[in-house]
Amino acid sequence: MKKSILLFAGLALLTLEIQAQTVIDYDGNVYDTVTIGTQVWLKQNLKVTHYNNGNPIPNVTDIATWANLTTGARCYYNNDSTAYDSVYGALYNWYVAQDPNICPAGWHVSSNAEWQTTETFLGGASIAGGKMKEAGTIHWASPNFGASNSSEFTGLPGGMRDPSGVFSSYRENGFWWTTTAYNASSAWSTYLWFQFAGVDHNPTPKKYGLSIRCIKDNSVGFGENNSLEKIKLYPNPANDQITIDYNDGQNLSLSVYNIVGKLVLQRELNKNKNIIDISTFATGVYIIRINGASLTVQQKLIIE
Repeated sequence: MKKSILLFAGLALLTLEIQAQTVIDYDGNVYDTVTIGTQVWLKQNLKVTHYNNGNPIPNVTDIATWANLTTGARCYYNNDSTAYDSVYGALYNWYVAQDPNICPAGWHVSSNAEWQTTETFLGGASIAGGKMKEAGTIHWASPNFGASNSSEFTGLPGGMRDPSGVFSSYRENGFWWTTTAYNASSAWSTYLWFQFAGVDHNPTPKKYGLSIRCIKDNSVGFGENNSLEKIKLYPNPANDQITIDYNDGQNLSLSVYNIVGKLVLQRELNKNKNIIDISTFATGVYIIRINGASLTVQQKLIIE
């Protein structure tokens, strides 16, 4: 009976998640969603102050401290959360953006390639920015060239914080991190500009503070349901251990979440066969997510 109730509850929750038009982060912030082509994005910038494992993301206001960080931190434009957080969200350094626990379960920070997929669907980088910017000049500086927000992405100009602690570009630019590294000290960012209808991408020092948008994981499944046939998970349902096989060359990381979205396991995966010990997990429904540079897959796991 216990297994049946847990399975029913898990399936019900998954169904509600698919049908829902909103997503809730660890802190309880609610985000709207929008579908653009085959992708689903959050319509607001991230506001969360904790990772999904409950660890806090430090709010760093001190200039010298911010400049020397090599770990995750957040801030708010002009260090004023009251004026900016509710509309523009927080500004995060790249060490936050690359952490797999920053977005709500089932979501991740977009790669540079995922941004470009959106741009292609919207007609190309030269015009996609106008379709992604909030229209008008309530938040954007005039002239907010080409802005129609026809995609409903609702991009906003939250500005940035540079490594020296200086804030700039509020109302003129929206900057968003991607998970794609450029080199040891920089990563790719995407930006929209009030005088340009397009989208641009630039290598940006990882110590900058930029906005973050989350994109929904591709639930392409495992085994026979995975059209790429790169990843297999078995057995499912399981008891003491599961095996994950994959034949792709890229580095992959595994995250396991319980039914309420709490991270319960995280590890790197080796190529070919990986045996995962789940003997300490309680009976119930879990979500397994595997992330790589060009691959994100998600699957329900039942532990009996």
